Amino acid sequence: MPDFGRVIFMLSVVVVVHVMFSKKMALASSGATIPLHLNAKRNCTYAITVKTTCIKGADTTNHVSIRFGDSNSNDIFVHRLNSKHVKRLDPLEPQVLDDVPTKPFQACTIDQFEHKSHCVDSPVCYLYLKLTGQDDWRPGFAQVRVLEGPHLSSDYFYFRRYLPRNVWHGMDVCDTDVTPFGLKYKKKLFS
Repeated sequence: MPDFGRVIFMLSVVVVVHVMFSKKMALASSGATIPLHLNAKRNCTYAITVKTTCIKGADTTNHVSIRFGDSNSNDIFVHRLNSKHVKRLDPLEPQVLDDVPTKPFQACTIDQFEHKSHCVDSPVCYLYLKLTGQDDWRPGFAQVRVLEGPHLSSDYFYFRRYLPRNVWHGMDVCDTDVTPFGLKYKKKLFS
């Protein structure tokens, strides 16, 4: 009789494993994605869009770094954004201008970069740029899109001024305080 109980137990384990595997396969075959918070070791692909303003002298050949993240301290850092250049976008039409290889950060252009790193848990809410070199550069805006989770993408971060050199410059809208004088944004300090 003990063998019969052991057989029943083994059959129930097999049935449970089969049901779990079938649900996982059905989820995968339906095209649904597993929520990012259930897979912490997963990497995400970030599409970073940067517009350079149209003012004469707004372009740069210097190295540009970017740092962005979410309110849960998931910090993503790209040391040389220039090396991640994927394509140039037409500012008036949603088409890609890939016919000629180009340098990023030319005046009056929108460039797109791609970077893979660990996933953020909540929407991207801070973004900082750092210009290293001797040129001046005047970005118009920057945006980060999370390709695996569009709900985690950022809003636009507007700059529209020349960036100081060798200093992180940007905005953090993660933690804001309401004061009698308006919203007060907390700044992050990076070394």
